[in-house]
Amino acid sequence: PVAIVACAAFARILPFMISFLRHVFVDSWLGRVIAGLLFLAFVGWGVGDVLSNIGSERADVIVRVGGQTVTTEDFLSAVQNELQQVARQSGMTDPAQLPVATRRQAAEQVLQRLMMQSEITLSAERLGVTVPDDALRTEVFGLPAFKGPDGRFDRKLFDSRLQQIGMTEKRLLDLIRADLAVRALVEPLQNGARAPETMVRHVFDFDAQTRTIDLVRFPLTAQAIPTPDTAQLHRFYDNHSWLFQTPEYRHARIVVLSPDSVAQSVEIPDAELKRLYEAETAKYNVPETRTVQIVTAPSQARAQAIADQWKAGADWDRIQADAKDSATVQMDNVRQVGIPSVGLAKLVFAAPLADLQGPVQVDTGWVVFKVTLVTPPHVTTFDAARQELREQIAHGQAAELVGQRVQKLQDAIAGGGLDHIPDNLGAAAIAGTLNAQGMTQGGETAPIPASPALRKAIIERVFSQAKGANPTLVQGPENGWYAVAVDSIIPAQVQPFDAAAAQVRAAWDDEARDHAANVAATALYVAAKDHGGVAAAAAAAGQPVEHPAPLARGQAVEGVPEELAQLAFRLDKTGQTMMLDGPDGFYVATLTAITHPAPDKEAMRVGRIRSAMSQALADDIGMSYAAALQQVVKPKTNMSALKSALASVSGTGGAGETSP
Repeated sequence: PVAIVACAAFARILPFMISFLRHVFVDSWLGRVIAGLLFLAFVGWGVGDVLSNIGSERADVIVRVGGQTVTTEDFLSAVQNELQQVARQSGMTDPAQLPVATRRQAAEQVLQRLMMQSEITLSAERLGVTVPDDALRTEVFGLPAFKGPDGRFDRKLFDSRLQQIGMTEKRLLDLIRADLAVRALVEPLQNGARAPETMVRHVFDFDAQTRTIDLVRFPLTAQAIPTPDTAQLHRFYDNHSWLFQTPEYRHARIVVLSPDSVAQSVEIPDAELKRLYEAETAKYNVPETRTVQIVTAPSQARAQAIADQWKAGADWDRIQADAKDSATVQMDNVRQVGIPSVGLAKLVFAAPLADLQGPVQVDTGWVVFKVTLVTPPHVTTFDAARQELREQIAHGQAAELVGQRVQKLQDAIAGGGLDHIPDNLGAAAIAGTLNAQGMTQGGETAPIPASPALRKAIIERVFSQAKGANPTLVQGPENGWYAVAVDSIIPAQVQPFDAAAAQVRAAWDDEARDHAANVAATALYVAAKDHGGVAAAAAAAGQPVEHPAPLARGQAVEGVPEELAQLAFRLDKTGQTMMLDGPDGFYVATLTAITHPAPDKEAMRVGRIRSAMSQALADDIGMSYAAALQQVVKPKTNMSALKSALASVSGTGGAGETSP
């Protein structure tokens, strides 16, 4: 019975899940192309990674597997996609902020995946796996990238999308056919993968376990410190002179050639801008959208009970938690055509804001719903979108133009240095004084026209290049090129005591507070170990004890530093005490409880773990199969092309340095 109820609930929610995914990719042609690529992506590997570059395939091949090849362009495009995902997972907005080692590791993993994909594609060809035309047609017609507003395949849109990404129809169909053949070969191997229940339970216990602590904090700001005399401040100044040193400043002239700088010089005809505007009509002409919370119940009586609970004041989280026999879904900013049930769509878009509706019967069952947000239709005119359209096209062209203009810039530098750079190259020039942190003498950020990663490389070059040395054109991160000339150097020097008096006093106070907090925390830590925990020791010392919420792995708890939570999970039994030196003070805590939730009370969590582990196992099977195929046809690597590509990804300038 439980399985039947679960299947019924899943059947009711499935149309909304599909609609939600479709809605995510409906607002722009780029989003639709991404959606298409997601459908095309082979077991999460990278057919989509090369899709936007096929139209201009180069001859430089990094790896050859039989008749299959991985070009430099294929590789760099896939790496860029991978780095964007890694950056998002790390909480960064720009992949250039990732450490060099992380970028290089990601690049090596991408190359391995592309090689494995080539191996499996070749294996499918050898085994004679063929894709019928009907299957190919169904796949193409089902791609959201090529569907019009009515949800059907649109031939004009199809042609427009191909033109935008520079690909022929034949090439796209060949790619999709090959991908379907590969899926036919690999998916049967993966479909039976299932994580062992013992492993699932072990992972659940590790993931769901919580720990409780008693905590005493010693904030630095709460520490009482004595007032130092002049002799103490002078002694502190003499012992910490490096703290009161002005940084070295250098005056430099800098020229930067990058996709961003070149994009500023690209001229785009209005006709091309209008073509893109028309292709992205779904983005610039947005109909009314609504956010709606929907519950689909198995019967009218159950739907009425849910409606009564909702009217009584239960919030959405409570409704979802209690309606386990029903399908619940929240659709954010959905268009009317995005709701799979036509009848329900009409009801949703006719309902007043914030008024509970239902129970009402539609083709998906008995539903209760509430509209929580209404966003009026919005039209962005061509003139209002012009700048955005221009930047989109210009940045798409700039990467290729940079390569065409590097030699001209190099010749200009060789002929006249950095003072005679032609203004038709799209290079940006700047001159000024800065320190090794990129700050001016006025304490402002030096306005270097470059991305964060390229800016960092330029500053490092300024402070490693000798004064008066001839400028050299260097390749930096993200296809950026730059040259530097250092004109003068202002050495670092220690400020006189009188000039640094305020800084000396502030630094003395900081160290004194840190010392006082350390002494007090250490005394409590020792007492807690001798008296069975911080609660007893703190009571004897008259210090307040905090009882934070239970700690869980990967979840922040207010007032508890992440480092302290990590220490708590390293302890193996209750009663153990730990001490942490944090940036804002010291913490002493005792582990008081370790809780192991019962799996039968966390069925959804266990299910998520089981699904994730089974998917990981399926991926491993696919990877192992591809690795085994490498023993049949050995990949042939062009080490020169590979080293050059890896240098470009990691941002190491040495590989890209050229002489004038």
